[in-house]
Amino acid sequence: MNSWLKAHLLPCPFKYITGIDCPGCGFQRSLLALLKGDVHQSFLLYPPAIPLLIMAAWWLADSIFKLDTRKSLVKKTMFIVVALIIAVSYTLKMAHL
Repeated sequence: MNSWLKAHLLPCPFKYITGIDCPGCGFQRSLLALLKGDVHQSFLLYPPAIPLLIMAAWWLADSIFKLDTRKSLVKKTMFIVVALIIAVSYTLKMAHL
Protein backbone atom coordinates (compact mmCIF):
# COMPACT_ATOMS: atom_id res chain seq x y z
CA MET A 1 0.00 0.00 0.00
CA ASN A 2 2.87 2.40 0.76
CA SER A 3 4.22 2.03 -2.76
CA TRP A 4 0.78 2.83 -4.18
CA LEU A 5 0.49 5.89 -1.94
CA LYS A 6 4.00 7.01 -2.86
CA ALA A 7 3.13 6.76 -6.54
CA HIS A 8 -0.07 8.79 -6.05
CA LEU A 9 1.07 11.79 -4.00
CA LEU A 10 -0.87 14.95 -4.74
CA PRO A 11 1.17 17.69 -6.41
CA CYS A 12 1.37 21.06 -4.68
CA PRO A 13 -0.37 23.69 -6.85
CA PHE A 14 1.49 26.53 -5.10
CA LYS A 15 4.87 24.96 -5.88
CA TYR A 16 3.74 24.15 -9.43
CA ILE A 17 2.82 27.79 -10.09
CA THR A 18 5.58 29.58 -8.17
CA GLY A 19 8.38 27.02 -7.94
CA ILE A 20 8.55 27.70 -4.19
CA ASP A 21 7.60 25.21 -1.48
CA CYS A 22 4.44 26.07 0.44
CA PRO A 23 4.23 25.76 4.26
CA GLY A 24 2.59 22.33 3.81
CA CYS A 25 5.07 20.84 1.35
CA GLY A 26 6.49 17.64 2.75
CA PHE A 27 3.46 16.59 4.79
CA GLN A 28 2.50 13.71 2.50
CA ARG A 29 6.02 12.27 2.44
CA SER A 30 6.25 12.74 6.20
CA LEU A 31 2.97 10.88 6.68
CA LEU A 32 4.24 8.01 4.52
CA ALA A 33 7.38 7.80 6.67
CA LEU A 34 5.16 7.64 9.77
CA LEU A 35 3.11 4.86 8.22
CA LYS A 36 6.36 2.94 7.75
CA GLY A 37 7.19 3.59 11.42
CA ASP A 38 10.12 5.92 10.72
CA VAL A 39 9.48 8.80 13.12
CA HIS A 40 12.93 10.34 12.63
CA GLN A 41 12.59 10.50 8.85
CA SER A 42 9.06 11.83 9.22
CA PHE A 43 10.35 14.66 11.42
CA LEU A 44 13.13 15.46 8.98
CA LEU A 45 10.70 15.62 6.06
CA TYR A 46 8.10 17.83 7.77
CA PRO A 47 8.51 18.68 11.48
CA PRO A 48 4.89 19.85 12.03
CA ALA A 49 3.40 16.52 10.83
CA ILE A 50 3.21 14.81 14.21
CA PRO A 51 1.83 17.88 16.07
CA LEU A 52 -0.73 18.34 13.27
CA LEU A 53 -1.85 14.72 13.55
CA ILE A 54 -2.09 14.97 17.35
CA MET A 55 -4.17 18.14 17.01
CA ALA A 56 -6.45 16.50 14.43
CA ALA A 57 -6.90 13.46 16.67
CA TRP A 58 -7.75 15.70 19.65
CA TRP A 59 -10.24 17.72 17.62
CA LEU A 60 -11.89 14.54 16.35
CA ALA A 61 -12.06 13.04 19.85
CA ASP A 62 -13.39 16.32 21.23
CA SER A 63 -16.12 16.49 18.59
CA ILE A 64 -17.24 12.99 19.55
CA PHE A 65 -16.68 12.94 23.34
CA LYS A 66 -16.78 16.67 24.25
CA LEU A 67 -13.41 16.58 26.03
CA ASP A 68 -12.65 20.31 26.01
CA THR A 69 -14.92 21.73 28.69
CA ARG A 70 -12.99 25.01 29.07
CA LYS A 71 -14.55 26.73 26.04
CA SER A 72 -12.00 25.59 23.48
CA LEU A 73 -8.92 26.61 25.49
CA VAL A 74 -7.11 23.38 24.59
CA LYS A 75 -8.07 23.68 20.92
CA LYS A 76 -6.94 27.29 20.68
CA THR A 77 -3.66 26.55 22.45
CA MET A 78 -2.97 23.55 20.20
CA PHE A 79 -3.78 25.61 17.11
CA ILE A 80 -1.39 28.39 18.14
CA VAL A 81 1.42 25.96 19.00
CA VAL A 82 1.05 24.06 15.73
CA ALA A 83 0.85 27.30 13.73
CA LEU A 84 4.07 28.47 15.38
CA ILE A 85 5.79 25.17 14.62
CA ILE A 86 4.71 25.45 10.98
CA ALA A 87 5.89 29.08 10.75
CA VAL A 88 9.28 28.39 12.33
CA SER A 89 9.79 25.24 10.26
CA TYR A 90 8.88 27.02 7.02
CA THR A 91 11.10 30.01 7.85
CA LEU A 92 14.08 27.74 8.55
CA LYS A 93 13.37 25.74 5.38
CA MET A 94 13.27 28.88 3.24
CA ALA A 95 16.43 30.24 4.89
CA HIS A 96 18.34 27.11 3.85
CA LEU A 97 17.32 27.24 0.18
